[in-house]
Amino acid sequence: MKTSKPGRAKRLPPAVVEEIFRRFHARDPEPKGELEYVDPYTLLVAVVLSAQATDVGVNKATRRLYAEAATPEAMVALGEERVREHIRTIGLFRTKAKNVIALSERLIAEHGGAVPPSRAALELLPGVGRKTANVVMNTAFGEPTIAVDTHLFRVGNRTRLAPGKTPLEVELGLEAAVPDAYRRHAHHWLILHGRYVCKARKPDCFRCLIEDLCPFEPKTPGPG
Repeated sequence: MKTSKPGRAKRLPPAVVEEIFRRFHARDPEPKGELEYVDPYTLLVAVVLSAQATDVGVNKATRRLYAEAATPEAMVALGEERVREHIRTIGLFRTKAKNVIALSERLIAEHGGAVPPSRAALELLPGVGRKTANVVMNTAFGEPTIAVDTHLFRVGNRTRLAPGKTPLEVELGLEAAVPDAYRRHAHHWLILHGRYVCKARKPDCFRCLIEDLCPFEPKTPGPG
């Protein structure tokens, strides 16, 4: 009997991929992320703060922070010490406070205080990597980018939508697999699916919208 080699997981057929995203769209045509923001700048800061932190925790901190500083200029004027005080409940708050001030200074100096609608330009900002840049591009500017976090990495591999050993492999695999009509919202559908249904320790297969299309085994039975 032949066995599949590690790293050679077979991708889902295009027709199955199409049906998966048709179902996601039918259930939630306009999915939204859970970070609170009012413009590209406050979104950028929130995403930078969200690394290794929950959206709930970030929102609690940014509500207080943005009440005092919701623009790059105001953030720089507030200063690193005050930013630290506002976000101290978030993991890595010291490093994040330093990055928030530094990226705000860079935005003022190089972009007139505006968030650039370019992944390359965003990745040059302190504390901003490819994942953060992709979130901002997608959410703030409507670009069909796909930001691969731990949830999306897990879903991409479990479902075989885009099996890969690294986040970049999964990202590029999804870009190639997701039909154009669904690319704009694919990021949010998949991250929310991974966060609330296809969970890390025990996926809720019994209430999964795509359970019959997903090759993951063993399926988790329902309660009772």
